[in-house]
Amino acid sequence: MTLGTTVPQAYESKLYGEYSGLYDLFFARFFYPRIKAVIRDLKIPAGARVLELGVGTGLALRAYPPHCHVTGVDLAPDMLERAQERIDRKGWRHIELHQMNAMDLDFDDSSFDYVMAFHVISVVPDAGQFLAEARRVCKPDGRIIVINHFRSNKRVLASLDRRIEPITRRVGWHTLGRDEVFAESALELERVYKTSRRSLFTIVVARNAKPVVDSVVASRMVELDRQNAPAN
Repeated sequence: MTLGTTVPQAYESKLYGEYSGLYDLFFARFFYPRIKAVIRDLKIPAGARVLELGVGTGLALRAYPPHCHVTGVDLAPDMLERAQERIDRKGWRHIELHQMNAMDLDFDDSSFDYVMAFHVISVVPDAGQFLAEARRVCKPDGRIIVINHFRSNKRVLASLDRRIEPITRRVGWHTLGRDEVFAESALELERVYKTSRRSLFTIVVARNAKPVVDSVVASRMVELDRQNAPAN
């Protein structure tokens, strides 16, 4: 497993520490079928580069088609060890892992065609910064996919969310409103849906509407600046 650099104050939710023993069981039963359906509907093309933020023990990895290249990052080394064991056991050659803080990714700008965030945006300290990093490393016109529980727009359900917030915060989970998460993200929401009417979780498929930078022109401008710079 390749280890990336993490920041000194890297955030790690109790959901991925104290309760990691229950993570696989809970995730496999309640989360994986939805993730599998979402990835299937994306129809990821051959050769696409995919980044999964908060990859955990790698339970979502089997949903990706083998014709794409998948990079998974997570803060928790014990989770990544279990994910790597899964990769080795399955013989997957299209997947690599890095220990890294999703709030400060060690990847170049515009490195990925897809950036995935499955049930993770509620456990980071700053959703805005999280999405800003996702947008930075995603290519122009690439897709950022978020699956998460957001605060309901219905008064009764929103009240329930607020009431249980003190309990969920104890395990590192805070409930956010979808509008407050995406309002400043400069993402173009292409599709917002649920897999069933009763589902607590919302799927957001967004286009990364950042400007395309022509690298050839940019390189030429740098070269011209160098040529026109005064000699020392």
